[in-house]
Amino acid sequence: LARMGLPALALLLAAGLLHTQASPQARSFQLDYEEDCFRKDGAPFRYISGSIHYARVPRPAWRDRLLKMYMSGVSTVQVYIPWNYHEPLPGVYDFAGDRDVEAFLDLTAELGLLVILRPGPYICAEWEMGGLPAWLLWKPDIVLRSSDPAYLAAVDSWLHVLLPKIKPRLYQHGGNIISVQVENEYGSYYACDYEYMRHLLGSFRALLGGEVLLFTTDGTLAEELRCGTLQGLYATVDFGPGSNVTEAFGAQRRVEPKGPLVNSEYYTGWLDYWGEAHASTSSAQVARGLEEMLQLGASINMYMFHGGTNFAYWSGADFKDQYKPVTTSYDYDAPLSEAGDPTEKLFAIRTVISKFQPLPVGPMPPATPKYAYGRVALQKYANLLDVLDVLCPSGPIQNKFPLTFEAIKQAHGFVVYRTQLPRDVLNPALLGSPPHSICDRGYVMLQQEYQGTLERDSQTTLRVTGRAGDTLDVLLENMGRISFGANISDFKGLLGNLSLDSSPLSNWLIYPLAIDIAIKQGWPHSAQPESSSRGTAGPAFYTGTFKTPGITWDTFVKFPGWSKGQLWINGFNLGRYWPSRGPQQTLFVPGSLLHDDRPNNITVLELEGAPPAPFLLFLDRPLFNRTLSRSTVTTE
Repeated sequence: LARMGLPALALLLAAGLLHTQASPQARSFQLDYEEDCFRKDGAPFRYISGSIHYARVPRPAWRDRLLKMYMSGVSTVQVYIPWNYHEPLPGVYDFAGDRDVEAFLDLTAELGLLVILRPGPYICAEWEMGGLPAWLLWKPDIVLRSSDPAYLAAVDSWLHVLLPKIKPRLYQHGGNIISVQVENEYGSYYACDYEYMRHLLGSFRALLGGEVLLFTTDGTLAEELRCGTLQGLYATVDFGPGSNVTEAFGAQRRVEPKGPLVNSEYYTGWLDYWGEAHASTSSAQVARGLEEMLQLGASINMYMFHGGTNFAYWSGADFKDQYKPVTTSYDYDAPLSEAGDPTEKLFAIRTVISKFQPLPVGPMPPATPKYAYGRVALQKYANLLDVLDVLCPSGPIQNKFPLTFEAIKQAHGFVVYRTQLPRDVLNPALLGSPPHSICDRGYVMLQQEYQGTLERDSQTTLRVTGRAGDTLDVLLENMGRISFGANISDFKGLLGNLSLDSSPLSNWLIYPLAIDIAIKQGWPHSAQPESSSRGTAGPAFYTGTFKTPGITWDTFVKFPGWSKGQLWINGFNLGRYWPSRGPQQTLFVPGSLLHDDRPNNITVLELEGAPPAPFLLFLDRPLFNRTLSRSTVTTE
């Protein structure tokens, strides 16, 4: 070296060819089975991590949320990648804008956070179909999450697109991704297909290399750990503050006798289902469990640290004896609220962390400002059935019997099924469907008059009267494909034939609706209202505009007197509202969607019935709980 002279030495250093401490070759993240810990660059390491899902947070807010997590004392963030968010159709990929996962990962690195990546292919996450693309179901007999060749072929082509984006960001290669999870709680799935897990292990190794730490996460039951773990993948567990920590880690020790103790999902709260009470977990209980695990030297990821929002049609559903769709809010009673605000729980967690490691210097960034834009009057634009030409420009599909969403290649949203009454029905006849064939809600119109709603696992019949040749329309709504708890593929639409007093109806016209495409193109604000639209019952579009007083702050919109539907502001689909069922009463509206220099366009698709003088109310705080909204109705 002495003979080479400084310029040559500098070139070698710049090229990373000399093994100095700072060179990427010195970077490692490994398991230590002797000392029962992780080792980062050779030194013992324990992570305190929090989950955040970029798909549930608008891109302009990413930095704010990540900075608040960093200032809370977490060293690491745990991130899911939803396959269906990035491959909407086979071979069609979307990594732009809110879907730019590489930009999100770069931001975590810029802020000094490490990353635990969970690329699936199945993620659960209470996300539509657990992150699996609906187009997999175009092959109706496909066995999801198994070694079914059709499923594996789709998985492999996706991993070949995704994982090369990840590899240069691995810790070993100078990035900040310290570990990668394979699949997700596979032990909770009925298939228990070791061939599938072995195949994934091979694909991940081939595409990410031999050094990256790969792991699994499962519940603590023996059966879950039997089917979810695999030689070559480090087994971790997940459990919440209600669990006995010693017993739970005892379950991990039965499958991993040596190595670090890891809780990959320590639940800071829980999700909400439509029609059930708002879930909450006390800050004291969460803090107590966290401290107990940290005292054992465990590595912990808090699920969720920031929950965010299930915008558009992305909320999933659980199946626990019945179909249970998840609310639009994914607040999760997490340390950072749905709107990204620090809560009492965050400060309780930060206090616990401070007992084990120094906190970053500086103040916690404050809550983002909120604004109550107040009352905005809406007007009816048109009944949904009057604008089928706009919403289904290619016209209907004809078939003797109804076809599923998947059979007509419609992933999300809505489809109209139309037929005619075959005979006079002067006495009320029973319009019905076989069990489990309304997926998930059917809004029934006869001669354009709303008759009522059919619903999966509950209301499956209605009484109707009419004349031969009368038009029967059923608008089918997909409320989100099952993400956890079902052993079957969750097809949507009319899965069986409707019948009238047990005689099947046939000769259907099926209209797949492209509502979001029309709204993105400026409809209906760019069109004239349909003059014939009277009455407020049944599926219809309502429009309105509002101006902001020169500021675009976050806000929450309430739906006084509305029933159920979907909301768009400035073309962005904010998700499902359902105040009549609750518990969620308001939708979160990120300020980044709003204009301060021109009117903001509101479009509402109400499915059952709007109030006589329809308006929306923009508040500066959310109402998550139906009981809360009842007590405040009088003041608004």
